[in-house]
This record gives sequence, C-alpha cells and structure tokens, in this order.
Amino acid sequence: MLTTPDKAGYSQEKLEALRKHLIKSDSSSLLLLHDGKVFFEWGDIHKKHLIHSMRKPLLSALFGLLYDEGKLPLNKTLEKLGIQDHPTKLNQTELQATLDMVLKSRSGVYLDATAESQWMKDTKPKRGTYNPGEYHYYNNWDFNVAGFIYEMLSGSKIYDDFNEFFAKPLGMKHYQNQYSVLNEDYTGAIPKNDGFYQYEKSKSKFPAYTFRMSAHDLALFAQLYLNKGVWNGKRILSEEWINLSTREYSKTNPEFGLGYGMFWSTVNSKGSTQGSFYHTGAGKHMIAIYPKHKLIMIHRVDTENPDNKFQNHYIYPIINGVHDARL
Repeated sequence: MLTTPDKAGYSQEKLEALRKHLIKSDSSSLLLLHDGKVFFEWGDIHKKHLIHSMRKPLLSALFGLLYDEGKLPLNKTLEKLGIQDHPTKLNQTELQATLDMVLKSRSGVYLDATAESQWMKDTKPKRGTYNPGEYHYYNNWDFNVAGFIYEMLSGSKIYDDFNEFFAKPLGMKHYQNQYSVLNEDYTGAIPKNDGFYQYEKSKSKFPAYTFRMSAHDLALFAQLYLNKGVWNGKRILSEEWINLSTREYSKTNPEFGLGYGMFWSTVNSKGSTQGSFYHTGAGKHMIAIYPKHKLIMIHRVDTENPDNKFQNHYIYPIINGVHDARL
C-alpha cells in the first residue's frame, strides 16, 4: 500500500534532498514505510543483494518460533547441547556458555570463525580474557554456532524454515528458497541464489548462513515486527519473543543509547522498555524499525559490485535525513 509523505508526516522537500544524497552516494535502494504504507521509494527495491550481517535478525526470528513452542533451552550450556568445534576445541570454561549467552553475543568464546571481517579479527579479545556471560563481543563464532544449534533443535534447514514460516505467509516476492553450499576451496562465482552455507573448515566446523534478499522482502519482514508478530490477523511470532529479543542486554555505545539484544541492535532500550531496533550489514545495508514513529527503513547497496562507491559513513546522513524529514 502507498501513501504520500505529508500523510505519513514527512516533508516532501527534505525527502527530495535525501534522494539526491542517495544518488550521489551510490546507494542501490531506500524504502520507507509508515504504519505499513510506503511513502518513499528510491532505486530498485526488487533486486536481491547479499544482506551480510542482517542475517542475524532472520535467525533471531527463527529462534522465536522455537521459543513460542517451548522448545528453546536458553539456559542449556554448550556442553549440554553437545556442541564442540574443530580444529580448535572448546575448553571446559567455554563449554559452560549458555544458548542465552550465544544469542546475546556474550559467549566468551573467541575462536576463529567462518566469514570474519578484518574488524572482527582486530577487535576480538584474546582467548580466555572473559568468562561466558561477562562481556559482549560482536562475534561471528556465536552467530554461526547459533545457526548450527537452530538446525539441530528444529531438525530443519534455516532456509527451508524461513521460507515456510516467514517468506510464504508474508507474501515475499523474491525469496525463492534456493540455496547451496560453498567450501573454502570453492573458486567459482558466488551463486546468485537466496542463500548459501559458507564453510571455512580450517577455522571452524560451523558455517556462516548467508542470505540474499530484496528491499521489498526485507520490508515485509520488518513490518511483521512492527505489527508485534501479527500478519493479516494471524499470529506468526509472539510479541513476547519480539520484546525479549529486541531489548538491550549490552551497551555498545552509551553516548548514543546504542545496545545489543538477541541478534538485534537496539536504540534507547531501557530494561523492559523497548526502544527502536535495527541491524546493519557490512556497515552499508540497514533494516530498522522505529515503533514510536511506526516507521520502517530499509537501505540497500550493491556490495557485490566492485565498482560501487558507497562508503560506510554515508549511512549516517541517510539515517539523519530520514528523521530530519519528519514533520
């Protein structure tokens, strides 16, 4: 559904200024919705791109399905869950990390992980620096082992369940549930499908779970969260899980009120009071939900294009431009 900027409470003039910035910055698309209605659309919202770290909210939602069925053992340790890595084995202290700690990225496991960025490697604490639960570190080991645990608990593939329980019910147009497996010795082009298991077994036995999605389909996923888990009158995800997973458990930038929940970043979330929540991908993509303003923002960049000129700091004028356009 569509609406006009003025009916959504936004300045047409300032949104036009934002459009010029998007063109200049080499964005791929920006989609803004107010109360479920699109009031700003720029670029190709139907083109699928890698979503990078925005895969975490998708996995968080899948864990929500297990939570709603009473099948999510948050307090079970990695040892009790039967988790062990290879080639570097978890020690007895690391094995005491719980699934709850993993989902909050507080496991205290600082082993090598598949698909780590250079920033992750540079900021990773030395092994044994913190005990499980003591410290938040944005950790691909946690994200990857969480995917493995989800498939173990559900008995299903991540991509199949996302398709069955989210893509189909929400009416996603572009997610087709086509996925593959890439090993570290793979030399071909990255397949242009909806996802792939990325393995680097010389580092860890746990793969990264990569998604490729359109702005259109991500906006539907975000709207489900803004709807508190209800879609067309049907409950898909519990409001309890949405509140639990989008609450701040770790402060990541106190000056700006930023924190981290369960595979969601948070803004101005205090205790049980939910603020806004979002996730970025490669520092360029963004899925953001602002419940107070009934606003959804989806920003995409063609990060697979080597000629793309978008720099990570370009995202901040876009975020500021959206909020500045609010009347």
